[in-house]
Amino acid sequence: MIEFRFHGRGGQGAVTSAELLALAAIDEGRFAQAFPSFGPERRGAPVVAFARIDASQIRNRTAVQSPNVVCVLDPSLLAIVKVAEGMAPGGTLVVNWWRGIDQLRDQFGIRCRVAAVNANTIAREVIGMVITNTTMLGAVIKASGATAPDPLQAAIQRRFGRIAPRNIAAFRRALEETLIEEAVS
Repeated sequence: MIEFRFHGRGGQGAVTSAELLALAAIDEGRFAQAFPSFGPERRGAPVVAFARIDASQIRNRTAVQSPNVVCVLDPSLLAIVKVAEGMAPGGTLVVNWWRGIDQLRDQFGIRCRVAAVNANTIAREVIGMVITNTTMLGAVIKASGATAPDPLQAAIQRRFGRIAPRNIAAFRRALEETLIEEAVS
């Protein structure tokens, strides 16, 4: 089983990201689930969403405690949330980050495997607004290989309809531009 945790702010699409990932895995014939963790959040407040993918039926319905992949849609969360907390050994942190990975490591003490992409710029240039969920899914897929790109692209098409082509283009661009660096000791 591969488990995911998505960190974002209300309205950025963390919940949608988890759902799209699960739908893509289901389309590939696997079992998946996605669900948010909500309190009294409002637009702009930190939110968390989870996803699981497995070849067999998933009976666990609790929050993901030890994710293999943590995706951070909003880099400002790095200063206020311990996003890598509880990550499984060998896990990957996927971050919306426009500076070098070395600076990310130095500034926030990140030691695990990191995948970074400038999702803000991609979303602004391709979609026309800084909503990074589909862009970050490109980075998640490149870093984890959790699903093939085509099923995720199909899930984006179904979810977004007439605005899907720009979201798919942002997803594809992130697949190409995501930088991955292995863990450091």
